[in-house]
Amino acid sequence: MRKWFTALAACAALAMTNMAFAQGDAAAGKQKSTVCAACHGADGNSSNPQWPSLAQLGGPYIISQLELFKNGERKDPLMSPQAAGLSEQDMKDLAAFYDSQTIKPGGADESLVELGEQIWRGGIMARNVPACAACHGPVGDGNPAAGYPRIGGQQAVYLEKALTDFRSGTRTTDPAGMMREIAEKLSADEIRAVSSYASGLYRR
Repeated sequence: MRKWFTALAACAALAMTNMAFAQGDAAAGKQKSTVCAACHGADGNSSNPQWPSLAQLGGPYIISQLELFKNGERKDPLMSPQAAGLSEQDMKDLAAFYDSQTIKPGGADESLVELGEQIWRGGIMARNVPACAACHGPVGDGNPAAGYPRIGGQQAVYLEKALTDFRSGTRTTDPAGMMREIAEKLSADEIRAVSSYASGLYRR
């Protein structure tokens, strides 16, 4: 229980990033996003399922992840070098641009919907797995003020990799280990199902 309180406190602290995000210039961010477009799409919607869509991901979250890539806490052979040269203003501008774009939702594998929806909406009580909707919202809108990203409509393959990395401990940038603790309790099939279900979510 203490870990969850610690996680909530850490996420609350991320809310301060909203102030920095508000100073971003979307027009400037569009100009700076040219190199990003190769992987994430000109409008923040990636065409490669292995790379995340950044449109409406959440400005504060984008800034926090770019900072993690820049300082080396989060590592990726493609993103780490790109983030290394970004200034604080660059990050704010890019975040403002991508948050001004519109996510193009993916789709869920119908054979995985039943299990995915069960985990998303109700969690797995027997293993103390909370519902994904509790933090990321019923339709995956996320909670920018708390630092929770929008994952509704996100690439299913990317979400599956992210959860798998949290489960293995390869990715360790979640506040107080909250996502690692959850992912460790999920099987590979459950991760695939809930990732697919999240990809098909969007606000009508």
